[in-house]
Amino acid sequence: MAYEKIALIGIGNIMFHDEGLGAYLVKYIEENYEEHPNLTVVEGGTLGFTLMTYYQEYDKIIVVGTGSKKGSVGTIASENAEEVMANEDATRKTANEVEITMMIEICSFHEDMGEVQLITMVPHDIIDVKNAMTAEALTHMPNLLKVTLAELCTSGIDLKRKEANEVSFESIIEACANPTISDFHDMSALI
Repeated sequence: MAYEKIALIGIGNIMFHDEGLGAYLVKYIEENYEEHPNLTVVEGGTLGFTLMTYYQEYDKIIVVGTGSKKGSVGTIASENAEEVMANEDATRKTANEVEITMMIEICSFHEDMGEVQLITMVPHDIIDVKNAMTAEALTHMPNLLKVTLAELCTSGIDLKRKEANEVSFESIIEACANPTISDFHDMSALI
């Protein structure tokens, strides 16, 4: 199904190892894929409830971040709003999951809530304070990218790769960990 307005939101705090994987993923897409007129890419970082306007103003909202589903590091889950709400006890183990579930609950009272899809990956470490990703989780980022691109394609967004050389996940993570003054305004939402 094609949608007129889609928001792809990467959430998570880059200060806590793998917690920032959603933010890194959307930055990777911004750097390596052409813009699409029907897609807004948002580095949602820790913006929490301020992201609620996307739920109300867009036809479809795809949120990518860490999840606490059972499984080994790198296990990916993709659920729509109804599935998230049906399993709310299982999806309220992290701060991000609590906020997402609460936003869905609040927005569901309004007729104008867009379709929500939550894509999560089981992290290795979201406790230690470090601007980086663990090697265990980083190896699964290409799989998370594939699932996200497939969801976009199902939604009518077929992203084309830029002709320039690929900007790696490692380069993106390094730039986020060691920002320059010129990068700062672009990355302020990540923390």
